[in-house]
Amino acid sequence: MLPSSTVENYLKAIYLGTSQRPDGDRLPMGHLAAALGVVPGTATTMVKALAESGLVDYEPYNGVRLSAAGLTLAALVLRRHRLIELFLVRVMGLGWDEVHDEAEHLEHVMSDRLIARMDEMLGFPQVDPHGDPIPNAAGEFPAHESTTLMTCDTGTPVTVTRITDQEAGFLRFVQQYGLMPGHELEVVARDEAADAVSLSGPDGQRLTIGTRAASKVRVSASQASSRA
Repeated sequence: MLPSSTVENYLKAIYLGTSQRPDGDRLPMGHLAAALGVVPGTATTMVKALAESGLVDYEPYNGVRLSAAGLTLAALVLRRHRLIELFLVRVMGLGWDEVHDEAEHLEHVMSDRLIARMDEMLGFPQVDPHGDPIPNAAGEFPAHESTTLMTCDTGTPVTVTRITDQEAGFLRFVQQYGLMPGHELEVVARDEAADAVSLSGPDGQRLTIGTRAASKVRVSASQASSRA
């Protein structure tokens, strides 16, 4: 099966869906269909074709996951998407909340040669504007470790590394409150009953956000903290 835009979209959706599940569990077909905006029957028909091509491992009633070949193709689609997003932000000057839809279209039409040149122009980056890891030309993801504002240690400086919800409204919220990748902060307290996480920025400014929002902001220990 040739990697058409439809095939690429399915592989990417399966990767993103399974990566959010414990231990990479299979993605239920209903979840896949919802992610792609199709009815479950349509998704099942396509997944069966992908399975016949060796790109996915599908079990009726249990769901789907990528094969090794499917994982490599999905990673290369994500590579194109994330490099395009970074190029549109860093070179073209678009806002980080504007680039997702543009990249969705461009990722299917840009040649490997153009993507390689774009990668070189950007200095071979490892993450896109939202902190998502950019696979290399072999489809390999850079190593990274992170947790969320809901699970990191309290009272310890952390640096924002990734925003997992890239809906435009949420990205504008993140930008407004200084929660963008590279910014340092500290979790002061959590109150799940009150749906609240209290944060302190490097300048001591206090901020309270909801637990749902906090779960979408990934962080790692700051350099100063990791050296302590």
